[in-house]
Amino acid sequence: MIMPRDTPLRSAKFAPFAIMSLFLLTNFTGIFFSPVFAPSVGATTQLDEVIPADIPTSGDPDLDRIIFRAGGRHGIDPRFIHAVIWQESKYQPKALSQAGAQGLMQLMPATARRFGCTDPGDMVENVEAGTKYLSWLLKRFNGDISLALAGYNAGEGAVNKYHGVPPYDETQNYVRKIVANYGKTIHPVVTIEIE
Repeated sequence: MIMPRDTPLRSAKFAPFAIMSLFLLTNFTGIFFSPVFAPSVGATTQLDEVIPADIPTSGDPDLDRIIFRAGGRHGIDPRFIHAVIWQESKYQPKALSQAGAQGLMQLMPATARRFGCTDPGDMVENVEAGTKYLSWLLKRFNGDISLALAGYNAGEGAVNKYHGVPPYDETQNYVRKIVANYGKTIHPVVTIEIE
């Protein structure tokens, strides 16, 4: 049977050749995979980290991220940091006590210097140093929150001297309020190695 010249079946036998040629052209030359055809992505595109809903909020999303990140870096539950900050300063970054404690976490000048805080009024530095101190105290007192809080309030020397929470009314109330707010008496001691 002879097919007429204008039938579409005659050109169909070249289809596999055309498809194979297109495949080779695009894959080996990279013509369609050139950076020119790539979607543009800004270098500043950044994913926002999600803070779990059960973590308290200060009302300031930037401060909440600072607390969350400091807790992650030093192995401290951000809920615990929030409880300490609430008791210490009610989230006031410029808070100053009569004894001279400064900032959100009410660091005494010597303690601030000891844990790398040069500007206690800077939220990042203050929270970072206070969190380092809490981490250090939790390690020293084997995760006992009451003893760590007593050390944070009255100094670790007072906790050693009295072999427990010192009998100072201020310290006893401080420990009781934060433990009630945080809801736990033991914090796992986590060793985080920062590169």
